[in-house]
Amino acid sequence: MIIDDSRAMRSILRRIVTGLDFETTEAEHGQAALDQMNAGVVPDVCLVDWNMPVMDGYTFITQVRANPEWRDVTLMMVTTESEQRNIVRALAAGAHEYVIKPFTPDAIVEKLSLLGLVPAETEQGAWA
Repeated sequence: MIIDDSRAMRSILRRIVTGLDFETTEAEHGQAALDQMNAGVVPDVCLVDWNMPVMDGYTFITQVRANPEWRDVTLMMVTTESEQRNIVRALAAGAHEYVIKPFTPDAIVEKLSLLGLVPAETEQGAWA
């Protein structure tokens, strides 16, 4: 699930992860993502922006981690928030990885690989 208020950013991330054979859903903010999850759409991984209207990414992460049924959902922040204290906050709240915008497609692939979500052979040359 790609959670970002920027349609362009959702499109960029969708192109990257669908190239890795992920199926995607999208949400324009954290509350919309939680609504989908409460309706039964439970993704394997969420790529989450920090700064969004209605519900920010940090709050989304804390809400997901508060629900034991969603403990297996992998959470990766993809954000412009680059302050060390915010990175620590997000990881402490339950994010597994943190990518700072702007990023390259390879950075996303590398993080997903580190999380064990991308086979090693897919990692190489995925964006050639």
